[in-house]
Amino acid sequence: MSEHIIDAHALHATAQYKQFSDLADKVVFITGAGSGIGRAMADAFAANGAHLALLDINAEALERARAELHLTFPQIEVDCHVASIVDQVAVEAATAAVHAHFGRIDVLLNNAGISANRPTLELPAEQWRRAIDVNLNGVFYCAQAVASRMVAQGSGVILNTASMYGTVAAPERAAYCASKAAVVMLTKVLAIEWAPQGLRVNALAPGYVRTALVEELVRAGRMDLEALQRRTPARRLGEPHEIATLALFLASEHAAFINGQAVVADGGWSAYSYI
Repeated sequence: MSEHIIDAHALHATAQYKQFSDLADKVVFITGAGSGIGRAMADAFAANGAHLALLDINAEALERARAELHLTFPQIEVDCHVASIVDQVAVEAATAAVHAHFGRIDVLLNNAGISANRPTLELPAEQWRRAIDVNLNGVFYCAQAVASRMVAQGSGVILNTASMYGTVAAPERAAYCASKAAVVMLTKVLAIEWAPQGLRVNALAPGYVRTALVEELVRAGRMDLEALQRRTPARRLGEPHEIATLALFLASEHAAFINGQAVVADGGWSAYSYI
């Protein structure tokens, strides 16, 4: 718990310096909020005084996040919901509960997703379907459910988490690249369709980020950290709080004229054509 608290205090200083004061008292709905980038997003928006609705499939991670957030940011409200984003009925129920609780939803951080890395000739159909179901269908279900409330209130921001691998390709990631590229195009469609109703829709496209999942893959020998760092022009992985800070900017009034974009944060990976 202490690690999150220390990170939150550091992020609080950064957020205050960047002056995202327009996010104070906004209602921010975050999917995949129990860990990784979603958890960092919760810290970031809480640091700016936003009230949080957190959704995750992991009930234990959600309760841990709620306790840590209350301890660090006692002035904000944290509402938690356990659900899978691939269950459209559960997504609608959670969205309705969040809206009933707060009376509005100002920002959706459509963050939940899964990785998929396997040679294409060995890729089982069920793993292909799972990647598409979570990374694309789940994003659509959440966006549709929340946007119906945002349209009624005449304002809102949706940030879909795509990936740099939604803009460039890599071997053995057919399902992941396809699903994340689809999120980028879905984002563009929703942005142009919903802009007249006062909504903005953008995508975050992170590169390799140092999360607990990545560290576990490195320890298990399934990911070569040194090779990834050498391949990245910045010579390091990203940090969750860096993606969260980008989300702060895109959700704020500072980004009021940015719509329908996939904003890549990958340390230069996709700009560098050398493999």
